[in-house]
Amino acid sequence: MSYAETYARWKADPEGWWMEAARAIDWFDPPSRALFEGRAPLYEWFSDGTLNACWNAVDRHVEAGNGARVAIIHDSPVTGSITRITYAELRDRVARLAGALAARGVTKGDRIAIYMPMVPEALEAMLACARLGAVHSVVFGGFAAPELATRIDDCTPKAVIAASCGIEPGRVVHYKPLLDEALRLARHQPDFCLILQRPQEIAALHPGRDLDWGTAVAEADPVDCVPVPGNHPHYILYTSGTTGQPKGVVRQTGGHLVALHWTMRHIYGVSPGEVFWAASDVGWVVGHSYICYAPLLHGNTTLVFEGKPVGTPDAGTFWRVIADHGVTTLFTAPTALRAIKREDPDATRTADHDLGSLRTLFLAGERADPDTVHWAEKALKVPVIDHWWQTETGWPIAANPIGVQALPVKVGSSSVPMPGYDVQILDEGGHPVAPGVLGAVALRLPLPPGTLSTLWNAEERFCKSYLSHFPGYYETGDAGYVDEDGYVFIMARTDDVINVAGHRLSTGAMEEVVASHPDVAECAVIGVADDLKGQLPLGIVCLNRTCTRDASQIVPEVVALVRDRIGPVAAFRHAVVVERLPKTRSGKILRATMSRIADGTPGKVPATIDDPAILEEIAAAFRGIGYPRA
Repeated sequence: MSYAETYARWKADPEGWWMEAARAIDWFDPPSRALFEGRAPLYEWFSDGTLNACWNAVDRHVEAGNGARVAIIHDSPVTGSITRITYAELRDRVARLAGALAARGVTKGDRIAIYMPMVPEALEAMLACARLGAVHSVVFGGFAAPELATRIDDCTPKAVIAASCGIEPGRVVHYKPLLDEALRLARHQPDFCLILQRPQEIAALHPGRDLDWGTAVAEADPVDCVPVPGNHPHYILYTSGTTGQPKGVVRQTGGHLVALHWTMRHIYGVSPGEVFWAASDVGWVVGHSYICYAPLLHGNTTLVFEGKPVGTPDAGTFWRVIADHGVTTLFTAPTALRAIKREDPDATRTADHDLGSLRTLFLAGERADPDTVHWAEKALKVPVIDHWWQTETGWPIAANPIGVQALPVKVGSSSVPMPGYDVQILDEGGHPVAPGVLGAVALRLPLPPGTLSTLWNAEERFCKSYLSHFPGYYETGDAGYVDEDGYVFIMARTDDVINVAGHRLSTGAMEEVVASHPDVAECAVIGVADDLKGQLPLGIVCLNRTCTRDASQIVPEVVALVRDRIGPVAAFRHAVVVERLPKTRSGKILRATMSRIADGTPGKVPATIDDPAILEEIAAAFRGIGYPRA
């Protein structure tokens, strides 16, 4: 069946379509129907069915005779170790860990905060919570103590599961002292903390509160999976809020499992038993959906990577991992590829490894500029698929569904809407615009299964943040357009669309042009205040490591490129060359923060920033060209 037929089938009968998809999941009690709309616009899916996420991700594969299949590969270049865990081993480890939690009073509905690095035990902790019907809330490992404290106060966990440390290139990150400080700051105190002691650093345990993971699990009896309703909260995942208060995205169990299982075959085109690698972190939504749950639900081998695209030890690390483990599908962020490209512009390190197992590269997390896509296509000789989704949606909104039908690739587009998503481009008044016209990207309600159902303890904020601006729609916060063939182009966050003398222009389109310069490794374009035109674009550029030319030569060429390809209307006149761009720990470029620096307006430094020292480097570069204006 073609993509067009599949999408049309969903649109004609969404209820029947999703009930059919739900049959791929094991239910203790099957749902009577898919959509429950009694509290619209707060929709629920499969609410009256009962199931368990851990059973579907682990136990059922063992029961089906696939216990010897490898479930998790842990590849850790920072510790020099590789570990493989079969589905049967995973079931036993998770059942005992769940037993250790249950013995200390954890039951269905309790929240558990998880603060761990990229180790298999992070997945085991998530699965153990799901086994008991507890609601996990994973916080990115190494997050600062005040941010961890804020999340503990919001979700009020009965317990915190943490590791003694994380490992970064050249240093140990002291998780336990960060946790101790967070608990000193937090109003809410958990009943206990379970600490995984890593050999690289043995942490001091707080008597009466902290328990050793190894001892607790060794003494525990395994427990069975606890049935939960389809609308039971599976997890809470915090995303940054515009007010400084993080938003706890709530994912319900039934819809989450149904949607994720469907995506593995139909979007990513993988078969059970194949190795699937999402090169992200368990602290982000990609880690939840495509490191932990989706691959295991589908019976794949998931790869947990504790390293970096460059520096562990070099720009060939990704290719070594693919070759060593027979990875069929790689899912990463464009920023990771740009880091590799900067170190190895000609992709010479691919020749050191046999990449014959790799069939597809998927990109998400931020816009995949055409230059990066073309570089990856040439280097890897496989299809490179950009696709678009959000923490809130939990799975792709728009993609090229290669498991249904491999559509022609349009570089710069995240391809076409997936079943369940009715993508509309609206003007500021909420009216649909013509094909090719830039506008706000919105999704017609109801959202499909697996998307957020609300915000934790903040239903009013959920409605105000996402549903109030365009009644009847979910507001994505992204700007873009849909072309005449139905392909979706996400150009920028809505805040990144700048108004130059009355012309609404996409900074993403300008970034495409800047990135096409052969000496540019990565870049950002931001809007800065201008008395005459309202806003002007400003380019921030990082050069390839192999570049020997001076910035004074390259900047005029970049300016000329934009003028030539977009036109004088863009008023692109200034660019600066910097050593690095400020990013979040997940790799997103902090464009709004740079805009505030250029405009001289105060603002809170985002808690998710990877290295705050970069901001002073950026400010110095801006001062060199006269920003902020007096």
